[in-house]
Amino acid sequence: HQFKLDPRLARLLGVHTQTRPVIITALWQYIKTHKLQDAHEREYINCDKYLEQIFQVPRMKFAEIPGRLNQLLFPPDPIIINHTISVEGADQKKTSCYDIDVEVDDNLKTQMNNFLLSTNSQQDIATLDNKIHETVETINSLKTNREFYLSFAKDPQQFIQKWLVSQNRDLKTMTDVVGNPEEERRAQFYYQPWTSEAVNRYFYTKIQQKRAELEQALGIRNN
Repeated sequence: HQFKLDPRLARLLGVHTQTRPVIITALWQYIKTHKLQDAHEREYINCDKYLEQIFQVPRMKFAEIPGRLNQLLFPPDPIIINHTISVEGADQKKTSCYDIDVEVDDNLKTQMNNFLLSTNSQQDIATLDNKIHETVETINSLKTNREFYLSFAKDPQQFIQKWLVSQNRDLKTMTDVVGNPEEERRAQFYYQPWTSEAVNRYFYTKIQQKRAELEQALGIRNN
């Protein structure tokens, strides 16, 4: 059912005729907007001068609002149609059309609520969200790969230099090795005894890896 608001409350809320839940919601929005809820006793509303004039109290509980609204709500205005009755002959009939707003149930809203509350729908939405997340990750990965290879294609030498510097920095971060950048950028740094051993170990590992691959390939062929 709809109710007509007291003129003072109607001006304050910007609502002329509405249902009780809509009126209470509009009043709560006004209270929140003007920060009238008591900071310490949250169940109380500190009325401003307008609400105090309307409700005749300086302070009230939020639970009291529905009861206090009863004296401020009235039946809606009747529908008035101004129609001129013609007293002329019967052959002078005229047709008049009028637009009248009528409140009806919103079936679409009910269907939407049922859809959102449906378990299957929630599962479908969750599945689609996961697919969207995976697609976004794939796009980001492809974008990173594209930028990687595009940078290499434009200037391979500079790309490799930057990439080695980046890898060296990441390695130091992971292993907590500080190093000395000033020494490492000079050729003499790599003529130290440890470099020979490091190179030998590197090639030994590579040879063993290639040997294993070759033995595996020969074994497959023999079978």
